[in-house]
Amino acid sequence: MSNRSSEHADREPAPRLFVLAAPSGAGKTTLVHALTTRHPDLRFSISYTTRPKRRNEANGVDYLFVDEEEFMALRAAGKLLESAEVFDNHYGTSREQVDDHLANGHNVILEIDWQGARQVRESMPGARSVFILPPSRRELERRLRDRRTDSDAVIDRRLADAVSDMSHWDEFDYVIINDDLDTAVADIESVLAGAGAAHATDNPALKRRVADIVGI
Repeated sequence: MSNRSSEHADREPAPRLFVLAAPSGAGKTTLVHALTTRHPDLRFSISYTTRPKRRNEANGVDYLFVDEEEFMALRAAGKLLESAEVFDNHYGTSREQVDDHLANGHNVILEIDWQGARQVRESMPGARSVFILPPSRRELERRLRDRRTDSDAVIDRRLADAVSDMSHWDEFDYVIINDDLDTAVADIESVLAGAGAAHATDNPALKRRVADIVGI
């Protein structure tokens, strides 16, 4: 093998953007936290949001908190890679932040909804998208109720929206079923490593399991 071939073989793969989406209650935020803790070289893109900051959240760590006027200005200036309205609040991803991480040789992970994922796929076709599902609708409802942060009316709305969100699973490259946290993290790690064929959306065995959860 020539020196040029050897250099090519040893070259690190190009950094890639990974998009994680899920219905509310599927455990997406917990999974992303576990992934970024285990892989310090993996960069998490912090989203802009217009929703109020919760007591346990920090600006610049959990979200970039802005008012609606500032958010709309960012979107109008083309500074958002994607944006969506969820539960009457706006969310968006900084295009500059993602580009900088990729340019510096880091894989980047986005935690967004299916609407945003669709926009990212259109503008960055090389991105890989992963949809997180709960093991069942009953378990999804249990997780939402166990949070004890929302009224019954809000939970009912979140459940209805979650069922609607789950219908978009087949728009993604991969599906991960979050039944056990450690297993789900390992499954996503296999996708990040380029070895996630078992979780590919077109895998027949996976499609049958998803059908049971989503109800198709």
